[in-house]
Amino acid sequence: MFEQLILFFLKDALFLLGYLARGNAFPKPLSRQEEAEMIARMQQGDEQAREKLIEHNLRLAAHIARKYTVPGYDADDLISIGTVGLIKGVGSFKPDTGTQLSTYCARCIENEILMCLRSSQKRKGEVSLHEPIGMDGEGNEIALIDVLGTDEGEVHGEVERRVSLQSVRGLVETCLHGREKTVIKMRYGLLDGTVYAQQEVARKLGISRSYVSRIEKKAMNRLKTAFETGLH
Repeated sequence: MFEQLILFFLKDALFLLGYLARGNAFPKPLSRQEEAEMIARMQQGDEQAREKLIEHNLRLAAHIARKYTVPGYDADDLISIGTVGLIKGVGSFKPDTGTQLSTYCARCIENEILMCLRSSQKRKGEVSLHEPIGMDGEGNEIALIDVLGTDEGEVHGEVERRVSLQSVRGLVETCLHGREKTVIKMRYGLLDGTVYAQQEVARKLGISRSYVSRIEKKAMNRLKTAFETGLH
């Protein structure tokens, strides 16, 4: 389970790095029809649909993040933290619950930022677990004890603390070489701001799509191994 979490956050950190590298303004939200189509495709395992749902909800993460102030974190830091919540929200969203994606993701974004605030206050040692720290999406007061994670949440939190954008960028630069580095950068938009499909990477490099897939898998495993080594 822990290895799967590492790969999950490595891939999403690479995705976020690629988006930030493009320097684009946040895209507009999808229409209801487009969103429903992307959700249906995501439920069938379409990775590009999941990424599109994340990308077109980045504006929501930024909007919520700007409502909070956390000591030691600037606005961009909080947007990045909120984006982690967005990524988790999109990935765990269940359309059959009757809740809208934006509503569900807003709660996930807020929880992620509140967890960060909890951690910040805990380090300062100045707050009770029952002291109010903010409001949820429905206007209810939230205390620190309300955002304490379950055991699984603690595992997620540990991975998130270790998988920072800076550490992932460093891993790509120092652990990958030659075609591995090129493939990862092209696949996640770190080369020229464009996210290339495997077929496009294959055409540009003059190799087969299956070879690109093998290179990408090998590179991700190399990043995972390097990351796990850094945990100890």
